[in-house]
Amino acid sequence: MARNATTAMRLAPHATPEERAAVGKEARRRSPRSGHAEYRPSPDRPDPLSILEAQSAARVPELVPIRYGRMTESPFRFYRGAAAIMASDLAGSPRSGLTAQLCGDAHMLNFRLLASPERQLMFDINDFDETLPGPWEWDVKRLSASLAIAGRANGFDDTERARIVTSTVRSYREAMVRFARTGNLDVWYAKIGADLLESLAAGGLHKRGRRKLARAMAKARARDSLQAFDRLTETVDGRPRIAADPPLLVPAADLMPDVDRDALERQFRGLMKRYGRTLTADRRTVLRDYRLTDVARKVVGVGSVGTRCWIFLLLGRDEKDPLFLQAKEADTSVLAAHVGASRYRNHGERVVSGQRLMQATSDIFLGWERVDGIDGRQRDFYVRQLRDWKGIAMPETMRPKDMAAFGELCGFTLARAHARSGDRIAIAAYLGGGASFDHALAVFAEAYADQNERDHQALIDAVRAGRLPAEEPPSA
Repeated sequence: MARNATTAMRLAPHATPEERAAVGKEARRRSPRSGHAEYRPSPDRPDPLSILEAQSAARVPELVPIRYGRMTESPFRFYRGAAAIMASDLAGSPRSGLTAQLCGDAHMLNFRLLASPERQLMFDINDFDETLPGPWEWDVKRLSASLAIAGRANGFDDTERARIVTSTVRSYREAMVRFARTGNLDVWYAKIGADLLESLAAGGLHKRGRRKLARAMAKARARDSLQAFDRLTETVDGRPRIAADPPLLVPAADLMPDVDRDALERQFRGLMKRYGRTLTADRRTVLRDYRLTDVARKVVGVGSVGTRCWIFLLLGRDEKDPLFLQAKEADTSVLAAHVGASRYRNHGERVVSGQRLMQATSDIFLGWERVDGIDGRQRDFYVRQLRDWKGIAMPETMRPKDMAAFGELCGFTLARAHARSGDRIAIAAYLGGGASFDHALAVFAEAYADQNERDHQALIDAVRAGRLPAEEPPSA
């Protein structure tokens, strides 16, 4: 039904604002905004643990227990690793029939502080492993449910959680309405920088919250390749090397001791050279001025644990001029089974293209490559800087007002990202000026938080029963 509705609502290029708004209003008639409150698990809902097991089958076997161990820690950590489960659940939910480029995993911790190429601190979406075009409301629902789950973890009551979610969705809706009234370039120039963050904090946070934001911004500015160099390397035979911290950080030479180091370095240098071709000419020039020094496998995130992730240590002018790049495996998006395959043959390019489309500004070293693994299989990767002024929120330290203010930032940012690729006028007309959609998603978020808790408990039970291996099984 959703795909037919989407096809029926396509407009000719350069339709008038009135025609585009009419499409949004017609979508509202076909799929009422209040209907998005609905979440009822399908009678034939796939086993969520089978979804996780299917993902794990393609991952590094010795790292899979780390993934399950992290996901057992709390319902929120489970949720972070359960994008595939939620995509399956959303596939049966009401759809407006309007699409945009999706993040695909828009939970609250995938909104964070980042650096622009101009060395300005920005607030934006960070993770695009699952990006694909799809129903814009799926990203909003994933964000909303994450806030409800984080609110439960903090002991917020029903009213406080509902207020957080509705204010977040209202921020999304109002931002989309504003973008619908602006010119195309105004949408592309829109961003949240440090000055705007501080201004919003002055009006929306208590003194304690403003102090926390200032500390977070200062900490983010200190998170760069030089800091990573100090923390992740050691000197071996007079040369800097990535220090082993197994199983979370393992130098490539330790993983492949039977391979000659010089041959291994030649292989990785070839990879870096080929990846460099996906950069613009000016950025290739910058990359060529660095020399590869060491490579290691790194465990990252929650949902990504077990995917292949490499970090590369490069040196520029001297050892005081390091650059850390991260090459992360990119596989089929969890959305693909429900919205269709990517038009990109290389999943690394899919990630990079989605990131460039949704972010206000992107890492200058963002690129992709396809490599032949030591097991003979080809895999796609995308590459970016390991650390570049990144700062992540700490939801467990937030008060209700803090989380509401953070949610509003996320809502605005997500609307700006969707407005760049989706029909912002049609989406704004669908959302309208009332709070119907806001309240619907507050109901949805609580219902899905219940589902997430059931799935989290199912994982704990499976680990205790020995069905799934976890690094640190939960106590009985």
